[in-house]
Amino acid sequence: MSAASNLRSENQFLCSICLDVFTDPVSTPCGHNFCKHCITQHWDMNVPSQCPLCKEVFYIKPELRVNTFISEMVAQFRQEAQQEASSSSSEQQVSKPGEVPCDVCTGTKLKALKSCLVCLTSYCETHLEPHLTASRLKRHQLMDPVDNLEDRMCRKHDKPLDLFCKTDQTCICVLCSVLDHKTHEFVPVKEEYEGKKAELGKTEAEIQQMIQERRLKIQEIKQSVDFSKEKAESKIAEGVRVFTALMESVQRSLNKLIEEMEEKQKSTEKQAEGFITELEQEIWELKKRSSEVEQLSLSEDHLHLLQNFTSLKAAPPTKDWTEVRVRPPSYEGTVVKAVALLEETLSQDMKKLFEAELKRVQQYAVDVTLDPDTAHPKLILSDDGKQVNHGDVKKKLPNSPERFSMCPCVLGKQSFSSGRFYFEVQVKGKIKWDLGVARESISRKGDVTLSPKHGYWTIILRNRNEYEALVDPSVRLSLKSQPENVGVFVDYEEGLVSFYDVDAAALIFSFTGCSFTEKLHPYFSPCNNDGGKNSAPLIIFPVNQTA
Repeated sequence: MSAASNLRSENQFLCSICLDVFTDPVSTPCGHNFCKHCITQHWDMNVPSQCPLCKEVFYIKPELRVNTFISEMVAQFRQEAQQEASSSSSEQQVSKPGEVPCDVCTGTKLKALKSCLVCLTSYCETHLEPHLTASRLKRHQLMDPVDNLEDRMCRKHDKPLDLFCKTDQTCICVLCSVLDHKTHEFVPVKEEYEGKKAELGKTEAEIQQMIQERRLKIQEIKQSVDFSKEKAESKIAEGVRVFTALMESVQRSLNKLIEEMEEKQKSTEKQAEGFITELEQEIWELKKRSSEVEQLSLSEDHLHLLQNFTSLKAAPPTKDWTEVRVRPPSYEGTVVKAVALLEETLSQDMKKLFEAELKRVQQYAVDVTLDPDTAHPKLILSDDGKQVNHGDVKKKLPNSPERFSMCPCVLGKQSFSSGRFYFEVQVKGKIKWDLGVARESISRKGDVTLSPKHGYWTIILRNRNEYEALVDPSVRLSLKSQPENVGVFVDYEEGLVSFYDVDAAALIFSFTGCSFTEKLHPYFSPCNNDGGKNSAPLIIFPVNQTA
């Protein structure tokens, strides 16, 4: 019987007077049950007789008889409770697998309650009694039961390991301390235990701190995911709006093209219907004249034929249809014209889109200045660090590891290892230039290979109008106009590097899926002077955020 069912049974069989399990249970006329002795004594002391529970009064004391049904139930309950108590007591005392057994018990091993470090013996409740009562044994050190008490004895001297050698970081006995470890530093095991316990407490605190930090990191990551999801949903909604507008624009252009062609076709059909109506009218008149001529030719009346011959000899007046044509309308160029108009409309919509995009990235504008310690000796930097152009004279400068030795390049002083940043450079008047960002660890000596593999994310201009994005392999860029101001935007975590034509509010090129693992620096090259043809400087301009 379970503990819960025992509790329920016990509550059912309690006498409300003595609060114990019924003894000789009897029932009153009002239906309540009590021990026979309890209710009899209660009525002997209280007149008139009254039920202790419902307070019903009995002016004549009822004759009480033992309720045999309840009596049998009480007897069964007592028996089952005794069996369960006996079973529970036996389970608690007998040693189970994994528990430390009593070393003194013979036969059935009972569960040990304590182990003695002096006796090196584990005791059950019965055999532990002398250690709790005898004054000599009370001084022994007891602990929770453990196996292998022999391991707590020195194998060499058969003495308890009471000391801890701090020099060798091991437990030793008293003899070890004066023989093998006499020059070492040692302390009582208990003292070292307290120290190590304090260290474990510190370790536990550190572990808990690490757990807390990682929980916070999990929360941070989840928040980042939520933020990313919100951003993605926002961008998806924006993309849906943009592409819906574009599709509607395309659909309107298509509908207009179809309507124009159908109007031309309707006009052609209307003209043809007019010609056909006119021709059918002439055919009717000709048929009528043919019938009259046929009748006249069959006439035997000489005079009648001669009188009507002149009027019927000639055909009725008709139109000369020789040059009349129904010419299909010309559709040449209609589709091309419609597509051109659509392209213009889409171009305007795209410009608005890129203007909004450019305005967004311009919010991450940073102040960039050129680093003279990285500049090639032939480069000329302005005093404010905002302009650079190529000079034909090589200056005598320290050949430091940071300085470019062969290529006319220079880096920005500022470095970025997270977040987003944006800067703008004027390239007006130049026929060659390089722009972008570079890893801090790039090699500054010898030839420079501009590619993401070598730590550069750049676009270049060669020969006035040959633009390239230097990926692997390079991509030729087809631009509608030559940029005079180029914007460079980097999203470090996103792995994105984008270049914009600021004046045209157009995207030039984007490097996507980049893997940044170190600091990035703005990268500039005004390229060679080219006999003065490329003497215009690269100028870092303050960002003008349009409203």
